[in-house]
Amino acid sequence: MAGGSPAPRQAFGDDALKTHKQSRGIVVAVAVLFAAAVVPVFLSAKGETALPLEKIRLPAGFEIRVFARVPGARSLARSPKGTLFVGTREDGGVYAVRDGSGRPDSVVRIARGLNMPNGVALRDGALYVAEVHRVLRFDGIESRLENPPPPVVVREFPPDRHHGWKFIAFGPDGFLYVPVGAPCNICQPEPMYAAIHRMRPDGSGFETFARGVRNTVGFDWHPETHELWFTDNGRDMLGDDIPPDELNNAPRAGMDFGFPTCHGRNIPDPEFGRRRPCSATTPPALELGPHVASLGMRFYTGRMFPEKYRKGIFIAEHGSWNRTHKIGYRVMFVPLENGRPAGYEVFAQGWLQGESAWGRPVDVLVTPDGALLVSDDESGTVYRISYRG
Repeated sequence: MAGGSPAPRQAFGDDALKTHKQSRGIVVAVAVLFAAAVVPVFLSAKGETALPLEKIRLPAGFEIRVFARVPGARSLARSPKGTLFVGTREDGGVYAVRDGSGRPDSVVRIARGLNMPNGVALRDGALYVAEVHRVLRFDGIESRLENPPPPVVVREFPPDRHHGWKFIAFGPDGFLYVPVGAPCNICQPEPMYAAIHRMRPDGSGFETFARGVRNTVGFDWHPETHELWFTDNGRDMLGDDIPPDELNNAPRAGMDFGFPTCHGRNIPDPEFGRRRPCSATTPPALELGPHVASLGMRFYTGRMFPEKYRKGIFIAEHGSWNRTHKIGYRVMFVPLENGRPAGYEVFAQGWLQGESAWGRPVDVLVTPDGALLVSDDESGTVYRISYRG
Protein backbone atom coordinates (compact mmCIF):
# COMPACT_ATOMS: atom_id res chain seq x y z
CA MET A 1 0.00 0.00 0.00
CA ALA A 2 1.36 3.43 -0.91
CA GLY A 3 2.32 5.52 2.09
CA GLY A 4 2.04 2.56 4.49
CA SER A 5 2.00 3.12 8.24
CA PRO A 6 3.50 1.30 11.21
CA ALA A 7 1.45 -0.93 13.45
CA PRO A 8 -0.87 0.75 15.96
CA ARG A 9 0.74 1.91 19.21
CA GLN A 10 -0.52 3.33 22.46
CA ALA A 11 1.07 6.74 22.17
CA PHE A 12 3.12 8.88 19.77
CA GLY A 13 6.40 8.58 21.72
CA ASP A 14 9.20 11.15 21.98
CA ASP A 15 11.44 9.48 19.39
CA ALA A 16 8.59 9.02 16.94
CA LEU A 17 7.41 12.57 17.56
CA LYS A 18 10.91 13.90 16.85
CA THR A 19 11.09 11.92 13.61
CA HIS A 20 7.62 13.13 12.63
CA LYS A 21 8.52 16.77 13.26
CA GLN A 22 11.70 16.43 11.22
CA SER A 23 9.67 15.10 8.32
CA ARG A 24 7.12 17.93 8.34
CA GLY A 25 7.33 20.04 5.23
CA ILE A 26 9.24 17.36 3.35
CA VAL A 27 7.38 16.03 0.37
CA VAL A 28 8.27 12.37 0.04
CA ALA A 29 7.90 10.76 -3.34
CA VAL A 30 5.32 8.06 -2.88
CA ALA A 31 4.09 5.84 -5.64
CA VAL A 32 0.35 6.35 -5.70
CA LEU A 33 -1.44 4.10 -8.10
CA PHE A 34 -4.38 5.42 -10.05
CA ALA A 35 -7.00 3.51 -11.95
CA ALA A 36 -9.40 4.99 -14.44
CA ALA A 37 -11.27 1.74 -14.74
CA VAL A 38 -15.03 2.05 -14.55
CA VAL A 39 -16.45 -0.02 -11.72
CA PRO A 40 -19.54 -2.02 -12.68
CA VAL A 41 -22.66 0.08 -12.22
CA PHE A 42 -25.31 -1.29 -9.87
CA LEU A 43 -28.56 -0.31 -11.50
CA SER A 44 -30.20 -3.54 -12.54
CA ALA A 45 -33.21 -4.96 -10.77
CA LYS A 46 -31.17 -8.05 -10.02
CA GLY A 47 -28.56 -5.94 -8.25
CA GLU A 48 -31.09 -4.14 -6.08
CA THR A 49 -32.74 -7.37 -4.94
CA ALA A 50 -29.35 -8.83 -4.01
CA LEU A 51 -29.63 -6.96 -0.71
CA PRO A 52 -32.53 -7.60 1.69
CA LEU A 53 -33.85 -4.03 1.59
CA GLU A 54 -37.23 -5.31 2.70
CA LYS A 55 -35.70 -5.74 6.16
CA ILE A 56 -35.03 -2.01 6.52
CA ARG A 57 -37.72 -0.37 8.64
CA LEU A 58 -38.45 3.32 8.05
CA PRO A 59 -41.16 5.73 9.24
CA ALA A 60 -44.37 5.68 7.22
CA GLY A 61 -44.07 7.30 3.80
CA PHE A 62 -40.34 6.70 3.40
CA GLU A 63 -38.67 4.27 1.01
CA ILE A 64 -35.10 3.07 0.48
CA ARG A 65 -33.33 1.85 -2.63
CA VAL A 66 -29.79 1.19 -3.78
CA PHE A 67 -28.28 4.32 -5.28
CA ALA A 68 -24.88 2.83 -6.19
CA ARG A 69 -22.57 -0.05 -5.31
CA VAL A 70 -19.18 1.24 -4.15
CA PRO A 71 -16.70 -1.14 -2.50
CA GLY A 72 -16.22 -0.21 1.16
CA ALA A 73 -18.28 3.00 0.82
CA ARG A 74 -17.67 5.39 3.71
CA SER A 75 -17.48 9.22 3.73
CA LEU A 76 -19.50 11.13 1.14
CA ALA A 77 -19.08 14.51 -0.55
CA ARG A 78 -21.15 15.86 -3.44
CA SER A 79 -20.02 18.49 -5.93
CA PRO A 80 -22.28 21.33 -7.16
CA LYS A 81 -22.32 19.55 -10.54
CA GLY A 82 -23.74 16.41 -8.96
CA THR A 83 -20.77 14.06 -8.77
CA LEU A 84 -20.72 12.04 -5.58
CA PHE A 85 -17.25 11.28 -4.21
CA VAL A 86 -16.86 8.31 -1.88
CA GLY A 87 -13.95 7.52 0.43
CA THR A 88 -13.09 4.08 1.78
CA ARG A 89 -11.04 2.56 4.57
CA GLU A 90 -9.99 -1.02 3.89
CA ASP A 91 -10.34 -0.79 0.10
CA GLY A 92 -7.72 1.96 -0.31
CA GLY A 93 -9.65 3.49 -3.19
CA VAL A 94 -11.55 6.70 -3.84
CA TYR A 95 -14.58 6.62 -6.10
CA ALA A 96 -16.72 9.06 -8.09
CA VAL A 97 -20.39 8.38 -8.82
CA ARG A 98 -21.80 10.34 -11.72
CA ASP A 99 -25.34 11.32 -10.83
CA GLY A 100 -27.87 11.35 -13.63
CA SER A 101 -30.99 12.86 -12.08
CA GLY A 102 -31.03 10.57 -9.07
CA ARG A 103 -29.67 7.56 -10.94
CA PRO A 104 -25.89 7.10 -11.17
CA ASP A 105 -24.59 6.94 -14.73
CA SER A 106 -21.32 5.25 -13.76
CA VAL A 107 -18.99 4.60 -10.86
CA VAL A 108 -15.34 5.43 -11.48
CA ARG A 109 -12.38 4.58 -9.31
CA ILE A 110 -10.16 7.66 -9.32
CA ALA A 111 -7.44 6.45 -6.91
CA ARG A 112 -6.26 3.21 -5.37
CA GLY A 113 -3.54 1.98 -3.05
CA LEU A 114 -4.06 4.83 -0.59
CA ASN A 115 -3.70 4.59 3.19
CA MET A 116 -7.28 4.42 4.51
CA PRO A 117 -8.61 7.32 2.38
CA ASN A 118 -11.75 7.69 4.48
CA GLY A 119 -12.31 11.45 4.21
CA VAL A 120 -13.34 13.40 1.12
CA ALA A 121 -14.18 17.09 0.72
CA LEU A 122 -14.57 19.53 -2.17
CA ARG A 123 -13.40 23.12 -2.63
CA ASP A 124 -13.06 25.25 -5.77
CA GLY A 125 -13.21 22.25 -8.10
CA ALA A 126 -10.60 20.27 -6.17
CA LEU A 127 -11.12 17.03 -4.29
CA TYR A 128 -9.42 16.75 -0.90
CA VAL A 129 -8.73 13.22 0.34
CA ALA A 130 -7.64 12.39 3.89
CA GLU A 131 -5.36 9.43 4.32
CA VAL A 132 -4.12 8.40 7.75
CA HIS A 133 -0.87 10.33 7.44
CA ARG A 134 -1.69 13.21 5.11
CA VAL A 135 -4.28 15.21 3.20
CA LEU A 136 -4.09 15.15 -0.59
CA ARG A 137 -5.65 17.46 -3.17
CA PHE A 138 -6.73 16.47 -6.68
CA ASP A 139 -7.17 19.64 -8.72
CA GLY A 140 -9.86 19.97 -11.40
CA ILE A 141 -11.02 16.46 -10.64
CA GLU A 142 -14.45 16.44 -12.30
CA SER A 143 -13.06 17.09 -15.75
CA ARG A 144 -10.52 14.29 -15.28
CA LEU A 145 -12.33 11.41 -13.63
CA GLU A 146 -10.93 8.87 -16.10
CA ASN A 147 -7.46 10.42 -16.01
CA PRO A 148 -6.96 11.93 -12.52
CA PRO A 149 -4.11 14.39 -12.00
CA PRO A 150 -1.25 13.55 -9.63
CA PRO A 151 -2.26 14.63 -6.12
CA VAL A 152 -0.72 17.52 -4.24
CA VAL A 153 0.26 16.84 -0.61
CA VAL A 154 -1.51 19.57 1.39
CA ARG A 155 -0.27 18.60 4.84
CA GLU A 156 1.16 15.61 6.67
CA PHE A 157 -0.21 14.10 9.88
CA PRO A 158 0.89 11.42 12.36
CA PRO A 159 0.98 7.93 10.81
CA ASP A 160 -0.80 6.07 13.63
CA ARG A 161 -3.49 3.76 12.26
CA HIS A 162 -5.33 3.40 15.59
CA HIS A 163 -8.22 5.88 15.06
CA GLY A 164 -6.12 7.26 12.21
CA TRP A 165 -8.77 7.31 9.49
CA LYS A 166 -10.27 10.77 9.12
CA PHE A 167 -13.50 12.53 8.23
CA ILE A 168 -12.84 15.97 6.73
CA ALA A 169 -15.06 18.87 5.70
CA PHE A 170 -14.84 22.56 4.90
CA GLY A 171 -16.52 24.85 7.42
CA PRO A 172 -18.41 28.09 6.79
CA ASP A 173 -15.15 29.91 7.58
CA GLY A 174 -13.49 28.38 4.53
CA PHE A 175 -11.11 26.26 6.62
CA LEU A 176 -10.68 22.53 6.19
CA TYR A 177 -11.40 20.72 9.47
CA VAL A 178 -9.26 17.63 10.09
CA PRO A 179 -9.49 15.50 13.26
CA VAL A 180 -6.71 13.32 14.64
CA GLY A 181 -8.07 10.55 16.84
CA ALA A 182 -6.47 9.21 20.01
CA PRO A 183 -3.83 6.57 19.13
CA CYS A 184 -5.24 4.25 21.81
CA ASN A 185 -8.36 3.10 23.58
CA ILE A 186 -7.48 5.25 26.60
CA CYS A 187 -4.25 7.20 27.18
CA GLN A 188 -2.92 10.72 27.68
CA PRO A 189 -1.79 11.50 24.12
CA GLU A 190 0.41 14.25 22.70
CA PRO A 191 -1.46 17.51 21.88
CA MET A 192 -1.80 16.66 18.18
CA TYR A 193 -4.08 13.75 19.06
CA ALA A 194 -7.67 13.56 20.34
CA ALA A 195 -8.42 16.90 18.71
CA ILE A 196 -10.10 18.61 15.78
CA HIS A 197 -7.79 20.89 13.81
CA ARG A 198 -8.42 23.31 10.98
CA MET A 199 -6.32 24.85 8.23
CA ARG A 200 -6.62 26.89 5.06
CA PRO A 201 -7.14 24.99 1.79
CA ASP A 202 -3.40 25.18 1.07
CA GLY A 203 -2.48 23.74 4.49
CA SER A 204 -1.39 27.03 6.04
CA GLY A 205 -2.86 28.63 9.16
CA PHE A 206 -2.98 25.28 10.96
CA GLU A 207 -4.53 25.46 14.44
CA THR A 208 -6.33 23.28 16.95
CA PHE A 209 -10.05 24.00 17.15
CA ALA A 210 -11.20 21.54 19.85
CA ARG A 211 -9.50 19.16 22.29
CA GLY A 212 -10.57 16.17 24.36
CA VAL A 213 -12.17 14.49 21.34
CA ARG A 214 -11.37 10.77 21.40
CA ASN A 215 -12.37 9.91 17.83
CA THR A 216 -14.80 11.86 15.69
CA VAL A 217 -15.66 10.48 12.25
CA GLY A 218 -18.46 12.90 11.44
CA PHE A 219 -19.33 16.56 11.87
CA ASP A 220 -21.43 19.33 10.35
CA TRP A 221 -22.35 22.96 10.92
CA HIS A 222 -25.78 24.22 11.95
CA PRO A 223 -27.38 25.79 8.85
CA GLU A 224 -28.33 28.97 10.73
CA THR A 225 -25.88 29.47 13.60
CA HIS A 226 -22.92 27.92 11.72
CA GLU A 227 -21.80 26.24 14.94
CA LEU A 228 -19.86 22.99 14.69
CA TRP A 229 -21.55 19.78 15.88
CA PHE A 230 -19.78 16.41 15.90
CA THR A 231 -20.11 12.82 17.01
CA ASP A 232 -17.48 11.21 19.24
CA ASN A 233 -16.87 7.53 20.00
CA GLY A 234 -16.63 6.62 23.69
CA ARG A 235 -13.84 4.44 25.07
CA ASP A 236 -14.03 0.65 25.33
CA MET A 237 -13.49 -1.84 28.17
CA LEU A 238 -15.72 -0.25 30.82
CA GLY A 239 -18.57 -2.69 30.25
CA ASP A 240 -21.50 -3.04 27.89
CA ASP A 241 -23.43 0.03 28.94
CA ILE A 242 -20.85 2.75 29.60
CA PRO A 243 -19.65 5.10 28.43
CA PRO A 244 -22.08 6.55 25.90
CA ASP A 245 -21.06 7.86 22.52
CA GLU A 246 -21.54 11.61 22.26
CA LEU A 247 -23.10 14.32 20.14
CA ASN A 248 -21.16 17.51 20.85
CA ASN A 249 -21.59 21.18 20.06
CA ALA A 250 -18.58 23.51 19.67
CA PRO A 251 -19.79 27.08 19.09
CA ARG A 252 -16.26 28.47 19.39
CA ALA A 253 -12.64 27.42 19.22
CA GLY A 254 -10.67 26.33 22.30
CA MET A 255 -13.20 24.05 24.00
CA ASP A 256 -12.20 20.78 25.71
CA PHE A 257 -14.61 17.83 25.55
CA GLY A 258 -13.09 15.68 28.28
CA PHE A 259 -10.99 12.85 26.86
CA PRO A 260 -9.25 11.07 28.53
CA THR A 261 -10.41 12.18 31.99
CA CYS A 262 -14.19 12.30 31.55
CA HIS A 263 -16.72 10.39 29.43
CA GLY A 264 -20.30 11.32 28.73
CA ARG A 265 -21.75 13.96 31.03
CA ASN A 266 -20.20 12.81 34.27
CA ILE A 267 -18.25 9.54 34.12
CA PRO A 268 -14.70 9.97 35.44
CA ASP A 269 -12.21 7.67 33.78
CA PRO A 270 -10.97 5.07 36.29
CA GLU A 271 -7.34 5.67 35.27
CA PHE A 272 -7.20 9.35 34.30
CA GLY A 273 -10.26 10.81 36.03
CA ARG A 274 -8.35 12.08 39.07
CA ARG A 275 -6.41 14.53 36.95
CA ARG A 276 -9.37 16.90 36.59
CA PRO A 277 -13.12 16.84 37.36
CA CYS A 278 -15.77 16.48 34.68
CA SER A 279 -16.95 19.98 35.60
CA ALA A 280 -13.72 21.33 34.10
CA THR A 281 -14.66 20.15 30.58
CA THR A 282 -17.57 20.61 28.19
CA PRO A 283 -20.29 17.94 28.49
CA PRO A 284 -21.93 16.47 25.39
CA ALA A 285 -25.03 18.10 23.98
CA LEU A 286 -26.54 14.60 23.95
CA GLU A 287 -25.46 11.19 25.18
CA LEU A 288 -25.92 8.57 22.47
CA GLY A 289 -26.06 4.79 22.84
CA PRO A 290 -23.10 2.95 24.41
CA HIS A 291 -20.63 1.57 21.83
CA VAL A 292 -22.96 2.29 18.90
CA ALA A 293 -20.02 3.75 16.92
CA SER A 294 -21.73 6.98 15.91
CA LEU A 295 -20.00 8.21 12.77
CA GLY A 296 -21.36 10.47 10.01
CA MET A 297 -23.86 13.19 10.95
CA ARG A 298 -25.58 15.92 8.94
CA PHE A 299 -28.21 18.53 9.51
CA TYR A 300 -31.28 17.97 7.37
CA THR A 301 -31.40 21.01 5.10
CA GLY A 302 -33.80 19.65 2.49
CA ARG A 303 -37.53 20.11 2.02
CA MET A 304 -38.61 16.66 0.84
CA PHE A 305 -39.02 15.19 4.35
CA PRO A 306 -41.85 16.23 6.70
CA GLU A 307 -41.49 19.36 8.84
CA LYS A 308 -40.32 17.49 11.95
CA TYR A 309 -37.05 16.62 10.24
CA ARG A 310 -36.16 20.17 9.14
CA LYS A 311 -32.82 21.31 10.66
CA GLY A 312 -32.62 18.15 12.77
CA ILE A 313 -29.60 15.83 12.78
CA PHE A 314 -29.25 12.43 11.14
CA ILE A 315 -26.53 10.18 12.58
CA ALA A 316 -25.12 6.98 11.08
CA GLU A 317 -24.35 4.37 13.73
CA HIS A 318 -21.81 1.86 12.45
CA GLY A 319 -22.53 -0.60 15.26
CA SER A 320 -20.74 -2.11 18.25
CA TRP A 321 -17.82 -4.50 17.82
CA ASN A 322 -17.24 -5.93 21.32
CA ARG A 323 -20.51 -5.53 23.18
CA THR A 324 -22.16 -8.73 24.53
CA HIS A 325 -25.25 -7.98 22.47
CA LYS A 326 -24.76 -5.86 19.38
CA ILE A 327 -26.24 -2.39 19.17
CA GLY A 328 -26.29 0.33 16.54
CA TYR A 329 -26.18 -0.61 12.82
CA ARG A 330 -28.84 2.01 12.11
CA VAL A 331 -29.54 5.64 11.26
CA MET A 332 -30.79 7.81 14.11
CA PHE A 333 -32.54 11.18 14.16
CA VAL A 334 -32.06 13.95 16.71
CA PRO A 335 -34.65 16.77 16.56
CA LEU A 336 -33.61 20.19 17.83
CA GLU A 337 -35.69 22.66 19.81
CA ASN A 338 -34.29 26.11 20.47
CA GLY A 339 -30.96 24.89 19.20
CA ARG A 340 -30.70 21.94 21.62
CA PRO A 341 -31.35 18.19 21.19
CA ALA A 342 -34.93 17.26 21.99
CA GLY A 343 -34.88 13.52 21.35
CA TYR A 344 -32.96 10.55 19.99
CA GLU A 345 -35.01 8.20 17.84
CA VAL A 346 -34.52 5.43 15.31
CA PHE A 347 -35.01 6.52 11.70
CA ALA A 348 -33.78 3.51 9.72
CA GLN A 349 -32.90 0.07 11.06
CA GLY A 350 -32.78 -3.53 9.91
CA TRP A 351 -29.14 -3.96 8.91
CA LEU A 352 -28.75 -5.84 12.21
CA GLN A 353 -30.78 -9.06 12.42
CA GLY A 354 -30.40 -10.63 15.83
CA GLU A 355 -26.63 -10.76 16.34
CA SER A 356 -25.84 -10.81 12.62
CA ALA A 357 -25.34 -7.63 10.57
CA TRP A 358 -25.48 -7.50 6.76
CA GLY A 359 -24.86 -3.76 6.62
CA ARG A 360 -23.13 -1.00 8.64
CA PRO A 361 -24.09 2.65 8.02
CA VAL A 362 -21.12 5.04 7.94
CA ASP A 363 -22.12 8.44 6.56
CA VAL A 364 -25.22 10.39 5.58
CA LEU A 365 -25.63 13.19 3.05
CA VAL A 366 -28.60 15.36 2.03
CA THR A 367 -29.03 15.75 -1.73
CA PRO A 368 -30.34 18.93 -3.40
CA ASP A 369 -33.77 17.35 -3.90
CA GLY A 370 -33.99 16.56 -0.17
CA ALA A 371 -33.30 12.81 -0.25
CA LEU A 372 -30.87 11.25 2.21
CA LEU A 373 -27.91 9.19 1.02
CA VAL A 374 -26.50 6.59 3.42
CA SER A 375 -23.19 4.78 2.89
CA ASP A 376 -22.58 1.22 4.08
CA ASP A 377 -19.05 -0.18 4.08
CA GLU A 378 -20.14 -3.71 5.00
CA SER A 379 -22.16 -4.34 1.83
CA GLY A 380 -20.39 -1.72 -0.29
CA THR A 381 -23.50 0.31 -0.96
CA VAL A 382 -24.81 3.86 -1.08
CA TYR A 383 -28.56 3.94 -0.40
CA ARG A 384 -31.05 6.67 -1.22
CA ILE A 385 -33.89 7.29 1.24
CA SER A 386 -36.77 9.40 -0.06
CA TYR A 387 -40.22 10.43 1.13
CA ARG A 388 -43.43 10.03 -0.85
CA GLY A 389 -45.98 10.61 1.91
